[in-house]
Amino acid sequence: MNRTVAAIIDRYAEAWNHHDVDAILALHTEDAVFENHTSGGLAIGKAEIRKLIEGVFTTFPDLNFATRRAYFAEDVAVVEWTATATHANPITRGGRTFPASGKTLSWDGMDVMPLHNGLVARKDVYADSISFLRQAGAAVP
Repeated sequence: MNRTVAAIIDRYAEAWNHHDVDAILALHTEDAVFENHTSGGLAIGKAEIRKLIEGVFTTFPDLNFATRRAYFAEDVAVVEWTATATHANPITRGGRTFPASGKTLSWDGMDVMPLHNGLVARKDVYADSISFLRQAGAAVP
């Protein structure tokens, strides 16, 4: 295990769980790419990433991530996580809006994060969209 990368990712996870947008951005390169392949969210550069993350925290004001497994190499981290959040605000996906239910949602996902000079250069998010959408109220097979 690469302890340096692990320490960076620990700080990154802590910043997410504290909803500290400035601390999250401080761990990204200036030209970082943040792509959520599940929701379709794409942001390039810190200004766009800030908007994306602030939108996530607005939608899920109590969002929290628990790491299930993590893998570290010299310049990459792969983190499997479980997210939990209260469905306190409407969620729009695929042109449909799901009104707030007040229920606690929980879904699994994975981040692939290449690093450059100790900073996240790219974050690719892959999540269990079927489980998420079912809990949000979608009729998913």
